[in-house]
Amino acid sequence: MAHDDPWSCLSLEKGPDLTPASADQVVATLAGRFASTLNRVLPPGRLALVDFPDHSNVGDSAIWLGEIAYLRRAGRMPVYVSALGDHDDAATAAAIGDGTILIHGGGNFGTLWPKHEAFRLRMLRHHRDRAIVQMPQSIHYDVPERADEMAAAIRDHGRFTLLVRDAKSLAFARERFDCPVELCPDAALMLGRLPRPAPAVASVFALLRTDHERANGKDAEPPAGVIADDWLEEDKGARDRIRATLKLRRLLVRDPQARRLLRQRVLAEWRVKRGLAMLAQGEMVVTDRLHAHILSLLLDIPHVLLDNSYGKVAGFADQWTADYAGLSRATSRESAIDLALAATTQKEMRHVAS
Repeated sequence: MAHDDPWSCLSLEKGPDLTPASADQVVATLAGRFASTLNRVLPPGRLALVDFPDHSNVGDSAIWLGEIAYLRRAGRMPVYVSALGDHDDAATAAAIGDGTILIHGGGNFGTLWPKHEAFRLRMLRHHRDRAIVQMPQSIHYDVPERADEMAAAIRDHGRFTLLVRDAKSLAFARERFDCPVELCPDAALMLGRLPRPAPAVASVFALLRTDHERANGKDAEPPAGVIADDWLEEDKGARDRIRATLKLRRLLVRDPQARRLLRQRVLAEWRVKRGLAMLAQGEMVVTDRLHAHILSLLLDIPHVLLDNSYGKVAGFADQWTADYAGLSRATSRESAIDLALAATTQKEMRHVAS
């Protein structure tokens, strides 16, 4: 399907020697690549956006807001939205007719996050008469053979399009899945460049995984000048207040799907705002979370990047963001923090000298 593509002049070609690029350049280029890919693969007609991430992980909320930003800009806002806990297959079909189901993107394609994998299988089996587009994902199966069930469901469905975020996922999917597979950046880049919400209060903020995707690393006490945290914990009182406020606002919105979309948007914006405030605590960031990397890029905060347990973070950076001038890489938490502290010290010395 042909579309006018305002970003078609932007190139993603990179030579072996990367020329450092600004945050503005990287974000504009990758947002353009995301938009042009979706413009090309989305069929016409009504849309459903399913698997809303109603949980505390900031990164998934950033992805969802980026998906909505693209859909609003494209004039393709979904007529049906749902999370795992409130999805209704019959309501989906009634809302979109012969339209398309979009499955929220992220890093849950495979065996690491079984509830989301089971939901994806459900979509493929219950909606064989309508197209399904999987928004950009990273793929990981602990053994390749465990992808056989998904491969069979994709083959039997026949109208599934899979977008992936890195070369490893692309190679795996093209080898094992009988469907169109496209390389596409993460949807969170559609949020565009963001203003830093507050001045730094520490030299380094280390946002490090505490879940089962963390790579091996010691949980040593952070040195002076370093704040270490993860963003999986959210304030229950604040969340309850937001939900109470939403109940009142819902009285003014008659359409059930509009009410649901309002609730999802407010919760996602609150969660991303929390994540941005956390990252802004440091003059530099150290992280092994993909979306701490992406949000640091959107904020233009220099950062040191570590990989997660199965190569998702490094694979994305290698593919899309390696030329960002504010990006450094490390292979251990200790060396990453040392590198970040050294960089902030050098910056302070240059400032004093000037």
